[in-house]
Amino acid sequence: MQALDGVKILDFTHVQAGPSCTQLLAWFGADVIKIERPGSGDITRSQLRDIADVDSLYFTMLNHNKRSIELDVKSAGGQEVLIRLMQHCDVMVENFAPGALERMGFPWERIQEVNPRLILASIKGYGPGPNEDAKVYENVAQCIGGSASTTGFRDGLPLVTASQVGDAGTGLHLALGILAALYQRESTGRGQKVMAAMQDSVLNLCRVKLRDQQRLAHGPLPEYSQHGEGIPFGDVTPRAGNDSGGGQPGRVLKCKGWENDPNAYTYFVLQAPAWGAICDVIGEPDWKTAPGYDSPAARLDKLSAIFERVEQWTMERGKFEVMEICAPLNIPVGPVMSSKDLMEDPALRASGTVVELDHPTRGAYVSVGNPVKMSASHTPVTRAPLLGEHSEEILAQLGYSPEDLARLTQSGAMGRAKP
Repeated sequence: MQALDGVKILDFTHVQAGPSCTQLLAWFGADVIKIERPGSGDITRSQLRDIADVDSLYFTMLNHNKRSIELDVKSAGGQEVLIRLMQHCDVMVENFAPGALERMGFPWERIQEVNPRLILASIKGYGPGPNEDAKVYENVAQCIGGSASTTGFRDGLPLVTASQVGDAGTGLHLALGILAALYQRESTGRGQKVMAAMQDSVLNLCRVKLRDQQRLAHGPLPEYSQHGEGIPFGDVTPRAGNDSGGGQPGRVLKCKGWENDPNAYTYFVLQAPAWGAICDVIGEPDWKTAPGYDSPAARLDKLSAIFERVEQWTMERGKFEVMEICAPLNIPVGPVMSSKDLMEDPALRASGTVVELDHPTRGAYVSVGNPVKMSASHTPVTRAPLLGEHSEEILAQLGYSPEDLARLTQSGAMGRAKP
């Protein structure tokens, strides 16, 4: 048994933010029925293709464990099927542009009439306010949510991160909201609207920078490198390069082979409880008790010099060797893992975090599995569906007869009629 067995999700999502949410629910066992435009489907099926006329990795890696039905929801037959789906499902998830559901003929009031228990979960760019109708994409979300302004180096441009904190981050927030709404429905018997805005979700992930913005009113931020370098702070949270962002100083340091390998680096944290072990490892045992080195506060103005000495040590060792030496000593380090490193990591494969799947037209491909592990709910990963692969199966489960299917197909509700 899986945690969400019996929960039915009507998936009206596309691209990444919405599909990342519904994929997580599907991994937990929900029956996710993906509604797709006849003939073309989710736009990401054809985006960034590496093999002609085959569903892209962009699509396949965001739509595991789902079923696909082609449905023209603008047609009379399509609306008929959609209403029946709403009656049979627990949650409808959408990331349309604002107002799209209303234009489709399904404002919240009508949805409640169709099924008062249905939860409507939506992803939008902004929450209520002057920008609520504006379109937002991943990198825009990182900018409006505070991530870009605090990412990068002090003397450089704001930077976006490769982590999809705008899309997938919002999907994770919405999934949590959906689960909360399902739990509340057990008491109330009614559905509700759940909304996660991309700006809000990125801001939630950047809360430590709001912390630092307020701390600035009371003096410099001592854990930032610029403080130790004597550079004054302005009136906004600065970009801090690879500083840790917490109370423990940390930086990215070169490892053996860095001249030719762009990922031959490790992240190294000068955690106070590990200071003695760090001094011993790098060959500076006197620093443990030397004046100016024997406390975190005393070391603040020497951080650059200390990290230079640590880097002399790391440059003589591979990034994984650094990990092997430091981890048993409780020194917080972590190799900079490339995408290739992660795909080939045996521990990630063994845990199911990295999986290899077989696709009927693509063949074998590597993807991510459920990052959340549960002791009593196994979460197997199955491949993404082909366009409309489950149309007939889903209609039959809704009570449609073969004659009904023929009628809907001829009407164009299920796409172009087959000759």
